Amino acid sequence: MNDKIESAPHEGRSFAPPATFSETAQPSAAALAALYREAAEDHSGFWARQARRNLSWKLPFTQGLDDSHPPFFKWFADGWLNASYNALDRHLDSRGDKTALIFESDEGTVQRYSYRALHAEVCRFANGLRTLGLHKGDRVVIYLPMGPQAIIAMLACARIGAIHSVVFGGFSADSLRDRIRDAGARLVITADAAPRGGRLVPLKDTVDAALAAGYDTVRQVVVYRRNGAAIAWNREHDIWWDDVVAGQLAVCEPEWVEAEFPLFLLYTSGSTGKPKGVQHSTAGYLLGAMTSMQWVFDPRPDDVFWCTADVGWITGHSYVCYGPLLNGMTQVVFEGVPTHPDPERFWRMIAAHQVSIFYTAPTAIRALMRNGDELPRRHDLGSLRLLGTVGEPINPEAWMWYHRVIGNERCPIVDTWWQTETGAAMIAPVPGVVAAKPGSCTRPLPGIAVDIVDEQGAPVTAPYEGGYLVVNKPWPSMLRTIWGDDARYEKTYFGQFGKQVYVAGDGAHRDEDGYIWILGRIDDVLNVSGHRLGTAEIESALASHPRVAEAAVVGRPHEIKGEAVLAFVVARGERHAAVADGLAAELREWVGTRIGAIAKPDEIRFVDGLPKTRSGKIMRRLLRTVGRGETITQDTSTLENEAILGQLCAAEARASAAA
Repeated sequence: MNDKIESAPHEGRSFAPPATFSETAQPSAAALAALYREAAEDHSGFWARQARRNLSWKLPFTQGLDDSHPPFFKWFADGWLNASYNALDRHLDSRGDKTALIFESDEGTVQRYSYRALHAEVCRFANGLRTLGLHKGDRVVIYLPMGPQAIIAMLACARIGAIHSVVFGGFSADSLRDRIRDAGARLVITADAAPRGGRLVPLKDTVDAALAAGYDTVRQVVVYRRNGAAIAWNREHDIWWDDVVAGQLAVCEPEWVEAEFPLFLLYTSGSTGKPKGVQHSTAGYLLGAMTSMQWVFDPRPDDVFWCTADVGWITGHSYVCYGPLLNGMTQVVFEGVPTHPDPERFWRMIAAHQVSIFYTAPTAIRALMRNGDELPRRHDLGSLRLLGTVGEPINPEAWMWYHRVIGNERCPIVDTWWQTETGAAMIAPVPGVVAAKPGSCTRPLPGIAVDIVDEQGAPVTAPYEGGYLVVNKPWPSMLRTIWGDDARYEKTYFGQFGKQVYVAGDGAHRDEDGYIWILGRIDDVLNVSGHRLGTAEIESALASHPRVAEAAVVGRPHEIKGEAVLAFVVARGERHAAVADGLAAELREWVGTRIGAIAKPDEIRFVDGLPKTRSGKIMRRLLRTVGRGETITQDTSTLENEAILGQLCAAEARASAAA
């Protein structure tokens, strides 16, 4: 049987950085070449020099990489520092009055925080947390709306050496309970309710339900009054945020911690059903967030940066809370959703706040594409100079729309590949130097040793031949372990090709120019009649059809072929019209022409929408469950629209009845 992931050649369009952008971009071509050369010659020394250059240390380190006990790598282990100090204090003399945050609420009100004001708020809250009895090493679960208080809470925890674990505000009580229990949280920080898309998400009620069974580790719940919504009040452990900060000083001595001290835990869904608490260190993580911000986004003093991610996800940690502040940038923080009160919200905000760097998810781009070109063109997007994508591979047609309509064909696009576990962007075009190809994340960043290997671990060298994406050398921002489960960490990420090789779980190939293309999760690779096909390519082929807005592809068991290709398609226009006029047959031939007959979907189901989390990721596990006719047991509380499940299940019932 063929054990390689098969792949069709990608389109050959390439877009060099505009000369006007490259003239002032950093790093320059010469500087980037020097970074690659330095990293290749001395991997550990390269990162040590970056750490000395970019981070402020209370006690400087003398050791770079400690790889004596793989896969439990350590970086800069004998140095001491503080994350909050690096994000705020060191900017006060030079940038104290510069705007750090521009917050736009769901309702549209705007607040601004200078670096000095943000520092004062963080210090007051940090002092309040100390008054509540929090100490270095205590775990704090943060379950807040997407707003300044979430960032203040994260930085206040870091300031006193408490380990924060942000839980996305859409998670259910059961999911929240699992995370509180696993982390052994001492404190929960929440709000009365979270406005989102014109409705209220009852955060405090969810916390109460999560704690109803009683957990001895949680001693207090701090509640931020966001809406004045009616909530139940427990006098034994509930306390208002305002009461925590009342009378507190606007200065707070940082708790200096070891470089390897855990900065935060971030839980991801595991295949076993038990969430994985990804543990990130302090120094290594900060270095990855800071340097990747510099190399990928070319920050300039007058930039206004907007990453649309929620802080409940890793993107919101690295490119909302930490990366922009470490680099002294101004950024937009948004509480709402892109379609409320109308699909022009993003474009209106870019114009209003003069956003120059915009970083969002491919699913958001595809959803907004469906509304056509007219809506964004009603707004002046001339402030934009750089665009980015994150979360999953972007199909070429969405990339081209982003380039043409939003960037007006003058803004480079940085398509970034990375994971919760990597901490920071790993593969992305350096925008002033590297030509972009629609759909490719291009090349690894300096100091990142990425390779593509076959099932035996041998390098895959032929262009367009797929394999496993791996990282062959440790890097500073990598996860250190799974909280409380070293064995699971080792088995999950280093169990396939040895303790020195990190297995990302994604399939990928290189083209003739050495550019990397992500083919989707290895778990999503289909085995059709002995041919291993990446779902991302089939989805991209479907989405390139002019009548398709979005597509998601999964496999379902087939007694002859092993797996059948099942496609869920959101058509432009009415779903029933698409079914009636034979679009399914047309799409099958379309895919066959672009990839090959083996990749033709066996079945196409037209739906009004795909099951997405509120961060914009398509829940393909859920689609696999539906497609196989199995009972849904996954947590669906993070779905943007849970009503879509009814339509998917009804479509499955009709398909089963027809069969």
